Order: sequence, then C-alpha cells, then structure tokens
Amino acid sequence: MAKAEGGKEPINEQAVANMYAAMRSELNQIYSKITELEMEVSEHTLVTNAIQPLDQSRRCYRMIGGVLVERTIKEVLPAVQRNKEGLEEVVARLNEALEKKKKEISEFEANYKIRIRKADAEVKDESGRKEGSAQGVLVGPAGGSE
Repeated sequence: MAKAEGGKEPINEQAVANMYAAMRSELNQIYSKITELEMEVSEHTLVTNAIQPLDQSRRCYRMIGGVLVERTIKEVLPAVQRNKEGLEEVVARLNEALEKKKKEISEFEANYKIRIRKADAEVKDESGRKEGSAQGVLVGPAGGSE
C-alpha cells in the first residue's frame, strides 16, 4: 500500500491483489462502523421517545463512562439529543468516506481490469449483499410458505 500512496505503480499481480484486498477490507470496516452507529442512533431515538412525554422532574439513570448516575429527565434529555445529533453527523461523514472508497475501488478495478469471479449462487446474492449487509436483513427463499 505504501507504493500506491507514494504515487508508484505496484510491481506485480500479487501486489495489486494485496492492495485490492486491503481496499475491500477498509470498505467492509466502514460498512460495519456505519451499521454500528446507526444502531446507536436508533437506541438514542428510542430513549428520547420514551422519556420525552414524562415529567421533566422525574428521576432517571444514565450510564456515563461505565458509571450509572442518577439525574432528572430535564438534565438527561438534552444530552441524549446532542449525542444523537453527533452520531448522525459521524454517520453522514462515514457515508461520504464510503462513497469515496467505492469510487476509489471502482477506479482501481478499471485501472487494473479486475473482475471478481464467484460461484453462481453467490453472484445472484451479490447485488443485494453490499447494501443489505449494512442493513442486517436476512432474506429467505422467494417462494416461502406463510
């Protein structure tokens, strides 16, 4: 990878394959992080929706740095909303990084004429896998009984 960052072309096919594998690995890591943060955003939304209609002076508990502290809803609600907004910003930045990485990989594939061969069953699933894996959705057979 240092060769590509230094502006030099990779020497042989193995170096190209290693660089491509590293780029795909980075892409998968970004997908995983986005999924993880989106789950946290949804948890923050659930908490906000649960405590918003309650009395503002009511006591609630919040985990801060591994320590459970007692606060009021009035104190906790703004902090949870700020955290949620911060997580949404991070997810947006990661989505931008994801798009850049996808573009970089497609340029790399075009530059080195890389084509991935897979078994027939995997090729059919691949179109939904890239976006679907970030969603965590399992899909059964099309003709499943109800």
